[in-house]
Amino acid sequence: MLKCSKDFHIYMKQQQIPFIIALIPLIVLIILQAFIISSFGSSALDGASQVGLLVTSAVAVLISVCFYRFDYSGFEEAISKSISNVSTAIVMLMLIGSLSGTWMISGIVPYLINEGLHIISPIIFLPTTCILCALISIVTGSSWTTVATIGIALIGVGRANGFDDGWTAGAIISGAYFGDKMSPLSDTTVLASSTVGTPLFEHIKYMTKTTVPTVVVTILIYAVASLLISGREESDINAYVNGINSTFNISHWLLIVPVLTGLMIYKKIPAIPVMFFATLLGVATSLILQRDILIQIGEGDIFKGTMTSVFGATNISTGNEELDNLVSTGGIAGVMNTIWLIICAMVFGGVMTAGGFLRVIMEKIVSAAKKTWSLVASTAASGIILNAITCDQYLAVILTGSLFKDKYKAMGHKPRLLSRSIEDGTTVTSVLVPWSTCGMTQATVLGVATITYLPYCFFNYLSPIATILLSIRIKGKSHET
Repeated sequence: MLKCSKDFHIYMKQQQIPFIIALIPLIVLIILQAFIISSFGSSALDGASQVGLLVTSAVAVLISVCFYRFDYSGFEEAISKSISNVSTAIVMLMLIGSLSGTWMISGIVPYLINEGLHIISPIIFLPTTCILCALISIVTGSSWTTVATIGIALIGVGRANGFDDGWTAGAIISGAYFGDKMSPLSDTTVLASSTVGTPLFEHIKYMTKTTVPTVVVTILIYAVASLLISGREESDINAYVNGINSTFNISHWLLIVPVLTGLMIYKKIPAIPVMFFATLLGVATSLILQRDILIQIGEGDIFKGTMTSVFGATNISTGNEELDNLVSTGGIAGVMNTIWLIICAMVFGGVMTAGGFLRVIMEKIVSAAKKTWSLVASTAASGIILNAITCDQYLAVILTGSLFKDKYKAMGHKPRLLSRSIEDGTTVTSVLVPWSTCGMTQATVLGVATITYLPYCFFNYLSPIATILLSIRIKGKSHET
């Protein structure tokens, strides 16, 4: 990550591109995405969005090489480095695909759905979902892990209770990103504080002034929505429960796997080994409790069925069409479109950095900050723009900190104001960008398009608003609130 920051400063020495010209690739991307979403809808990630990113990248390269005499080899090098930066995320995403497949076939997710339908009342479903995901994310320090495990089960509970996927996914993501943001185990929290030199727990404590009011408002919105949204009839919910129990061998022993997974995360074992072993546990559970389903998937061959549950598409007949759609899985194959999209997004990010487009846009934003509130607003805006351009929240966090660190110091503010502004404007908004690694991953894992859940992620887009509003009261270092 620090290497990426160094590369950014090297690019800052290159030839200056006018601000208006620097905006052209972004404008092209926005126009293309608008047409793509209008034409393809939820199928945009199947290839159209990838083409849009590559076309936009080509536009940026042509501008740089043909009109500003940039060396083309620099773009190839930048693209290579950009893609290598997300290699871990790609492996993680493949493991999430295998985990979601094996946990579904093994009966773990169906068990959690079954228990959720009995425990969680539809009247408080959305706020309960948000709070539950927040607690799990605080303990694990990972929004991705929270969404990939309990999040998938909650989508099923929401559907069974008649809630639109957008509402349920919004509550899951709001809670998961709150917990991720406030957890001392979170890599983004550690990165944001260390990048600008704020002690970790001082950073977390200072964030509570914006984060706690925001999450309270978010939970209240979900509470009202749960009361107003009409749920399913009891008979419809019973159809889900009966379908699960007649298809899967449901047992409380299934809870052992998510508990062991949670313990591994709590012990700070790296995410990739955790996901790998969690997948193996899912496979073992399938072989013990769901042999009939594996034989069905493998057309009589249990080994074939087991392997397919890890890497391929599976379809299970439960007697309930909605439940059939819910328990069908894609395994590793199901995330390949997302991986393709991530690679194309990294091409775009590398080109925008190598061509100096990113530098020009960011310099304009930084120079516009004259007062504290405009400084914080510029920080939040930069975070959102960097999420859209670099397509990676880690790069966005590092670059935002690098761009604004001296500006905050010059205006007499402690580093904690910058680190909080980065978290409020960068970390939590990454999941709202459809072509970013976070947006693509959560949409794929939950099976809900980014554009569908975006309006309901209240915590994620209220956070930058809250940090800007609170900054109006801040006058200087000695007056920070």
